[in-house]
Amino acid sequence: MKTYSLDEVTDKYVGKLGTENRDKFEQELNLELLGQAVRKARKDRKLTQAQLGELVGVQKAQISKIENNLNDARFETILKVFKALNAKINFHIELLNQDLNIV
Repeated sequence: MKTYSLDEVTDKYVGKLGTENRDKFEQELNLELLGQAVRKARKDRKLTQAQLGELVGVQKAQISKIENNLNDARFETILKVFKALNAKINFHIELLNQDLNIV
């Protein structure tokens, strides 16, 4: 039986790196990881979604949306969530070799 790496399977069924489908897949995966990080930090701090929402200044539903990977959360709100959780966050930004057309 032949085995395949995760990269090979992803390339075949999602698309190769740099394709529109793959970029969307990677973005959704990153949002899912962000939601999981918020949920874990909140639970580690023994807070309910409502309590965290109160600290941040948003409704419980907004915290739920962030934790459940709904991508309509404002970046500012996500930063406030991590600040309320007293959590350090790091971002990795990678510049791609793409031409920028400025009009």
